[in-house]
Amino acid sequence: QLVSEKVGGAEGTKLDDDFKEMEKKVDVTSKAVTEVLARTIEYLQPNPASRAKLTMLNTVSKIRGQVKSPGYPQPEGLLGECMIRHGKELGGESNFGDALLDAGESMKRLAEVKDSLDIEVKQNFIDPLQSLCEKDLKEIQHHLKKLEGRRLDFDYKKKRQGRIPDEELRQALDKFEESKEVAETSMHNLLETDIEQVSQLSALVDAQLDYHRQAVQILDELADKLKRRMREASSRPKREYKPKPRESFDLGEPEQSNGGFPCATAPKITASSSFRSSDKPIRTPSRTMPPLDQPSCKALYDFEPENDGELGFREGDVITLTNQIDENWYEGMLDGQSGFFPLSYVEVLVPLPQ
Repeated sequence: QLVSEKVGGAEGTKLDDDFKEMEKKVDVTSKAVTEVLARTIEYLQPNPASRAKLTMLNTVSKIRGQVKSPGYPQPEGLLGECMIRHGKELGGESNFGDALLDAGESMKRLAEVKDSLDIEVKQNFIDPLQSLCEKDLKEIQHHLKKLEGRRLDFDYKKKRQGRIPDEELRQALDKFEESKEVAETSMHNLLETDIEQVSQLSALVDAQLDYHRQAVQILDELADKLKRRMREASSRPKREYKPKPRESFDLGEPEQSNGGFPCATAPKITASSSFRSSDKPIRTPSRTMPPLDQPSCKALYDFEPENDGELGFREGDVITLTNQIDENWYEGMLDGQSGFFPLSYVEVLVPLPQ
């Protein structure tokens, strides 16, 4: 029956317009939920390695009010640790060092607030939408597929009416009508309860508002500290630089024309040493290059990984491409190591197949 419809142009049983409109709305809802999920995870964590950990984050143990680290570093936390480290190196006598310590502590507080945002959004927005995709929408697709199979069976037997028992045709029609009702009910229930998705979207916005309120408070406090430091520094008298008196030294004998310092004996130039500059430098062996008949790229700059899952390399390395994460990140292999790296650091030699 399917072949006769696809190839021969045979007419099948048509579903009513209300059913088709409902099916269209469910399809649009499915696409919207899928893309919003992906973009939300990317918004929370632009780093692909951290995104992978975010999607696997188990929120069952994350009880509201008992926020824990999601298991990956936040950029604000890394910046804070850097500032604190250098602030301690500069010491307490340095205005800049003290300011770095203040800023570093504030950045670490921002990282904790960002951890809370990630967990809150994962628990109250991402997880419910993933459940919608994996249960309700998947169940609707199952009912629609079953309906299409029974529709084909009914149309096939209807064409053979008179050559098959009427009871067999009636049973095929009953099964088709039954599947249509089940599919229609499941789609109706989904579309009528879409206020649940509005509630989940509201939870996303609430989490963002809470994050930004706390971030503003932390940054306001930091700004006040830095302004106070600037006022205190400007009110203190400036220390004038007084150069130390120069030490006198003996000019030595008159024949020494270099200010009293003994002359170093000029090295003797031999025939063997005079040609050393023309010797070829010893070349270090390069890394194994993959064959250029597979997707690959060449490193334009050194890349030092800062997060788990990133792939480090040196300028000139040729990396085998295995996947493109998004428009900014690739996944590849080098010397048996696999990981992510930014597209801007490499030149593609053989692109990935489309």
